Amino acid sequence: MSFNIFKQLNADAQEASASHAAETAATTNVPVEGSETIVPQTEDVVNIEIKPTVEETLVSAHDDFDWSVDKRNVTSYTADEKSRYDKVYDNTFKQINDGEMIQATVESLTKTDAVVNIGFKSDGLISLNEFRDVPGGVKVGDIIEVMVVEKEDREGNLHLSRKNARTTRAWERIVEVNKTGEIVTGVVTSKTKGGLIVDVFGMETFLPGSQIDVKPVTDYDQFVGKTMEFKVVKINEAIKNAVVSHKALIESDIEAQRAEIMGKLEKGQVLEGTIKNITDFGAFLDLGGLDGLLYITDISWGRINHPTEVLKMDQKLNVVVLDFDDDKKRISLGLKQLTPHPWDTLTENLKEGEIVKGKVVNIEDYGAFLEIMPGVEGLVHVSEITWANTPINAKEFFKLGDEYEAKVVTLDKETRKMSLSIKQMTEDPWSTIEQNFPEGSKHMGVVKNITPYGVFVELATGIGGMIHISDLSWLKRFNNPNEYTKVGNQIDVVIMHIDKDSRKLQLGHKQIEEDPWNTLESTFPVGSIHEGTVIKKDDKGALVQLPYGLEGFAPARHLTKEDGKVIAADEIAKFVVIEFDRNDKRIILSHSRSWEQVIEEEKQAVMKEKKADAEVTKKAVKNLQSKVEKSTLGDLGVLANLKAKMESDAASVATSASVTPVPTASAPETPEEPKAE
Repeated sequence: MSFNIFKQLNADAQEASASHAAETAATTNVPVEGSETIVPQTEDVVNIEIKPTVEETLVSAHDDFDWSVDKRNVTSYTADEKSRYDKVYDNTFKQINDGEMIQATVESLTKTDAVVNIGFKSDGLISLNEFRDVPGGVKVGDIIEVMVVEKEDREGNLHLSRKNARTTRAWERIVEVNKTGEIVTGVVTSKTKGGLIVDVFGMETFLPGSQIDVKPVTDYDQFVGKTMEFKVVKINEAIKNAVVSHKALIESDIEAQRAEIMGKLEKGQVLEGTIKNITDFGAFLDLGGLDGLLYITDISWGRINHPTEVLKMDQKLNVVVLDFDDDKKRISLGLKQLTPHPWDTLTENLKEGEIVKGKVVNIEDYGAFLEIMPGVEGLVHVSEITWANTPINAKEFFKLGDEYEAKVVTLDKETRKMSLSIKQMTEDPWSTIEQNFPEGSKHMGVVKNITPYGVFVELATGIGGMIHISDLSWLKRFNNPNEYTKVGNQIDVVIMHIDKDSRKLQLGHKQIEEDPWNTLESTFPVGSIHEGTVIKKDDKGALVQLPYGLEGFAPARHLTKEDGKVIAADEIAKFVVIEFDRNDKRIILSHSRSWEQVIEEEKQAVMKEKKADAEVTKKAVKNLQSKVEKSTLGDLGVLANLKAKMESDAASVATSASVTPVPTASAPETPEEPKAE
C-alpha cells in the first residue's frame, strides 16, 4: 500500500516538473501589445496545466494545493476573456453562402483535383476537368473565381465549382451583349443536328446552319475548331440558352455595300457579276454585295431549256441592268442585251418563198416553232403541215430537236414574225384529185384517226377522207368505230364523193361488197325459225347473232321461255322472224313465238284428228239408215247407243279444243253393224 502511494507521488512529481519546464518555455495567454491580429493556436487557448515537483509534493501535498485548478490542472478563462478570444477567432474566417461567387487560391494539386483555399474553415476540391480550357493547365498559386455550390455536402466537405462560376459570368456577359448588340468572338467546338456548338465566354451556344453564311452551307465540319465572330441574336432566360449568328455580321456589311451600289445604279449600266446560284428559271449573280437575277429569257436570244446549257457556277460575266427596285432591293439583269438582236442582222436574201432549214424548239397545240438561227424563229401552223384535211396534233407530229425544211410563207422584220410551211415543199395533190382518185374507184388506205362518228383514212400523202360509222358494215351496227378497226390498220375503201373546194373525200367500206340484204329476205322470211346467240342485252331487249353474220333484235317481251324464265346473255336459243325490213336493214325476232307456235300446231293436229273421227262415225250412221227400212225395238236401242256415242264424241272434240296441251288422241272406235232380224 505504501509502495503504491509512493509510486503515485513520484509520478505526480515528474509530471509537475515537466509542466513547469513547459511553462517557462511557453508563451503566456496575454496578447502581445501592438499585435492584436495574432491568432493564438487552439492548443494555446487551453488552460495550462501546472504540476508541482516531487520535492514539493512530498513536503506539502495538500496544504499549498490550489483548489481553483481541476484534476487536470487546466486554468479557466473568464467570460470577458472568452468573448474577446472568440471574436478574434471568428474574424479569421469568411462568411460565405451557397451560390456565392468568390476568389480562391490554388493551394496544391492531386492527380484528379485541385485543392482550393477560399479563407473558409476548410479547403475545397475542384476536379481538374474544369480547368481544361486553361492553357498549360492550372498551377499552384493561381487565383481563380469559383462558386460555392454547398458549404457542407453530405460528408461535411466544402463543394466548389469553377465551371458554374464561368457559366454564370458568361451568361451575364451574353445577356449584356445581346442588349448592346456587341460583336463577340467564339470557338466552334462541335457539330450538332441543324448547326454548330460555339463556345462564347466559356458557355456553349447554338449556331443554326442557316445563320452560318449568306450562302447555303452543306458541310458543317469545315467550321469545327475555327474562331469566328458572332452576334447574339436570341436568348432564353428560363433555360439559359443563347443563339448566335455569323450571317448577321455578313448581312450588315452587305447591307452597307448594297446601299452604296443601289445609289449608283442606272438602267443600261453594265456590271460584272459572279454566278452564285442557278435555278430552273434563271441565275443569281453576286454584284459585289448585292444580288441580281438573270432570267432565263434574258440569257440568250435563242431558246434554251435550262440556264446550265449556257452558264456555270462561279462564272464571271458582264451583264446589263434592265430594271431595279430600291424598296425591294431587286435588280433585273440581262446578258443577251449586250449583243444585237438577230432579227436586225438578217441577210437580204431571206425573203418570202425561200427554203430554210430549222430545228424544232417549241411545240404548241396550234403548231411548232422552228429556229432558223439563234433568236430567229418561224411558226409552222398545223394547217401547213400536210395537204390532208384530217386534223393533226402538232405534239404528236413534231419532236423537240428535230430538223425540217420549210418554205417561208410570210416575213415581217418589223414585228419579227415569220410563218413557215412544210406542205408547200410538195405539189398540192388535190389539184389532180379527179384523175388519181375518181368517184367509184377502190383503194387501200391507212387508218389515221378514229372518232365516235367515223374513221379518217389516208390514201396518199395529203389525200384522205372519212368513212362514216354507218358505212363500215352491211350487217353489223357499231357503237364506236373502235369496235371494227384500230389506228394504223389498213382498210379497203371506195371513193363515194369528192368535195374539191372543201378538200374532203367521202369514203365507204361496206360498199366494197354487194348489199347482202337483197338476198337475205328469202333466207330469213317472216315466220321462219333460226338458231341465234344473244350477244348483248339491256332493258329494251337483246341483240341476237344469226347465221351469215346477220344481227337481229328481240324485244324484251319476246324473250320469255316456255318455263316462264327469260333468256340470258350468251344463251343460244331458237328465234322466229316476225319482221324483216330490207330498207332499214332491220330484223325483229321472237323466242316466245317459237314455242307458242309449236303448241298451236299441236292443237290444230288434235282438232283435225277429232274432226276426221266424227266424219267417219257420221258416214257409218248414214250407211245403216240406208239399209234399214223400218226400225224395230232392237234397232231403236242400237240407234240410241249410236246417238249417245256421237254426242259424246262431239263433246269430246269441243273439250279438247279448249284444253292445252291436247292429249294424244286415241283411235276412233268402229261402231258395230246392227244385226238383222
